[in-house]
Amino acid sequence: MSRKAYNPAEVESKWYQYWMENKVFRSIPDDREAYTIVIPPPNVTGILHMGHILNNTIQDILIRRARMLGKNACWVPGTDHAAIATESKVVNLLREKGISKGDIGREEFLKHCFEWKDKYGGIIIDQLKKMGASCDWDRERFTMEPKLNTAVTEIFNIWYEKGYIYRDWKIVNWDPKAQTTLSNEEVLRKEVQSNLYYVKYKLLDSEDFVTVATTRPETIMGDTAICVHPDDPRYQHLHGKKVLVPMINREVPIICDDYIDMDFGTGVLKVTPAHDTNDYEIGQRHQLEIIDVFNADGTISEAGQIFVGEDRFIVRKKVAKLLEEKELLLKTEQLTNNVGYSERNADTVVEPRLSLQWFVKMDEIVKPALENVLNDEIQILPNKFKNVYKHWLENIRDWPISRQLWWGHQIPVWYYGEEFVVARSEEEALEKARLRFSNATLQLSDLKQDNDVLDTWFSSMLWPISVFDGFEEDKSEFNYYYPTNVLVTGWDIIFFWVARMIFAGYEFTPTFPLADGSPRPLELQKPFKDVYFTGMVRDNQRRKMSKSLGNSPDPLQLIADYGADGVRFGMMSCSSAGNDLLFDDKLCDQGKKFSNKIWNAFGLVQMWAENAESKPNQNQHTFAWFEAKLNEMIVSVDKSLEEYRISEALMNLYNFVWNDFFSTYLEYVKPNYGDSQDKETLDKTLAYFEKVLQVLHPFMPFITEELWQELSPRTKGESINLSSWPKAENFDVMELSKGEYSKEIISAIRDIRLKNKVKNADKLKAYVLEGNEEIYEDFLGTIIKLGGLESLTKVSAEISGAESFIVKGQQFFVELSKDIDIDAKRAELQKELDYTKGFVLSVEKKLANERFVQGAPEQVIANERQKLADGLAKIKLLEESLQAL
Repeated sequence: MSRKAYNPAEVESKWYQYWMENKVFRSIPDDREAYTIVIPPPNVTGILHMGHILNNTIQDILIRRARMLGKNACWVPGTDHAAIATESKVVNLLREKGISKGDIGREEFLKHCFEWKDKYGGIIIDQLKKMGASCDWDRERFTMEPKLNTAVTEIFNIWYEKGYIYRDWKIVNWDPKAQTTLSNEEVLRKEVQSNLYYVKYKLLDSEDFVTVATTRPETIMGDTAICVHPDDPRYQHLHGKKVLVPMINREVPIICDDYIDMDFGTGVLKVTPAHDTNDYEIGQRHQLEIIDVFNADGTISEAGQIFVGEDRFIVRKKVAKLLEEKELLLKTEQLTNNVGYSERNADTVVEPRLSLQWFVKMDEIVKPALENVLNDEIQILPNKFKNVYKHWLENIRDWPISRQLWWGHQIPVWYYGEEFVVARSEEEALEKARLRFSNATLQLSDLKQDNDVLDTWFSSMLWPISVFDGFEEDKSEFNYYYPTNVLVTGWDIIFFWVARMIFAGYEFTPTFPLADGSPRPLELQKPFKDVYFTGMVRDNQRRKMSKSLGNSPDPLQLIADYGADGVRFGMMSCSSAGNDLLFDDKLCDQGKKFSNKIWNAFGLVQMWAENAESKPNQNQHTFAWFEAKLNEMIVSVDKSLEEYRISEALMNLYNFVWNDFFSTYLEYVKPNYGDSQDKETLDKTLAYFEKVLQVLHPFMPFITEELWQELSPRTKGESINLSSWPKAENFDVMELSKGEYSKEIISAIRDIRLKNKVKNADKLKAYVLEGNEEIYEDFLGTIIKLGGLESLTKVSAEISGAESFIVKGQQFFVELSKDIDIDAKRAELQKELDYTKGFVLSVEKKLANERFVQGAPEQVIANERQKLADGLAKIKLLEESLQAL
């Protein structure tokens, strides 16, 4: 029977639809142990990129295996409203139609946002399904859905009531393009080449000048003082005097402050409290006037007096020119300095801006989040990121949470004039306002809700709690699924999201009782047990993938070219936790070829089934070896996956399937041409194939489902993902060793045939020196068959003129019909001897290393000692062979 070629697209479409129709991924609380992952919610504006493929493939591997282990596996999908990104998309869309957000008002604008979200927000979800994500899609959540919005409002109120949330004027990071505040974590620092301008400030009632060095001459109009260090001897005669601000001639004082770095520039600082955090703090200490010379869009305001309405960077050049014309620019120098850019608008320089904003006090909130990571209650993998986490939390600043946007969670604050109330609803706000302002006649129309929305991360930090309705009265699902098992995410959002979820867990869940009403213990307050950080996907030149470089492939095109299983294989074959992944299409091609190999190997076994007979077989030792090898592989894969060494697990599995199962086992038991297969070998092989498919399934779900369904008749709803994960059984190490020795012997014979260009049809005679016969005699028939031998005979002395090789201290000879080139043979043996001596030396050094011997497991030490003994025996035999030549 001919078997058609493997068609990934056909198989993927068929089985994903089957999984969805039969609710294979559905999770409902029951008596089983829960295994839970919450997806890092992609932005509704997003489309699938290589980072998503990596991140979600890892999650899918873990959740599919958990399902097969009999756990109630629940992978919760969802999307984030992505306030800045989404609002920017909709504003641009409306602008193309000649509509401005301000003209249509908030309510109408939000309608456009939801329409856009409904039209485009599901694209990335559909793309995740293409790559096989086994999420419980009935649980899909959105960070702005009503229940999650209620949770955000509740948290704002709780923190405000505890005194953690406050409103204040502060210097914030301002994005002039999006016209909103950014947290410190949303600012990307870049080193850029800048000019340092040396500007002369004229002393009042004097012809003398004080020179100030600045990189920001466009803010000079906002200067309200110049400052020197009190101990700087150069300027002590100027204490208490005044200068004129260049160009606008405002009188400002010369003040003294310890903040000044006497070695930078001229040691004199222009103080612009509205446009620099440190200047603001100096201004507060010295009660300086605050003059904001920028509008929200980064243009010069009326307070700037000159260049009003012009962009800040254009004004920088104009100010420099004007200063030069007025002979107030002493000189200009080049320097490299650190400039902040918006994480959301990468080409936009962030502006320090004095603004009235809402903040969260962080000093108390972060304490349990820090303690429970440092004591490994929450495991961070790889461990190197623990120090990064620690440094950030130990140096954390208060969190600015208000954003000057309309798309998002509107701040639950209602104003009555300059006063306000914080409430959970409009009705509660009105009730509170009437009480606070002693005015029972107040109406809702008298109150105005805060226009701003909350930072997107404010809602995202609640994700592991809110997706299970933790803030609802019915906490049955929350109590079953929380805490989640593992968070898989990129290390670049360790501060934005990971840390905030951790402190949210310890901050809010202690008040959530368990199902029996008892208090929630500390170990059930954390949002997840483990955090697995992925690396960044780079190209094979180590460059970050980007559209501008043209090195970022379209994941959907990769899936079309190589199949989803091939792409998953390609991504995972070179990905270790926390380390950057060097991606190359060739890896996906390797995955595609592996899929084809599996498909074709299965087709071979199917052909055996067509004419299998009940007859004796000679494969008992092959079965014993392969079962040992299979169980060894399961132990290895289990250990690697439990330790999140996922790439290692896949590559060990790949090598086992390709080399041990297909290239060795199937070759060993394959009947001779024209012969039928015996029934026992067929049944054993099909049983092995099933286990192999089951262990492969989390990595390559589509082809494994297709072949598993073909293995035997299945009922509707059955799936390999609902079958049991194979359990490793005890195995005979000696049987394992014998099978491995037979592989080495066959490989050595084949190398000799290849090197000497011996035809496949030609049978050779082989010999073995009497001695350690048990290493090969159980596989004698297999060695003769696969080595293309006429015979393998014991001899008591070396065979003169024959090719030889050594396995496990046993010397073998292969007799060829032609004479051997003695000089070439001697060179070959010498090369092998030199290599073996080098190998032995490396093993000896390893065993001489006390740290290695004391720290390595006993089995590893035993393996190294065995390698040493085998190597020394091989050296002895090689030297004897050289002597004989």
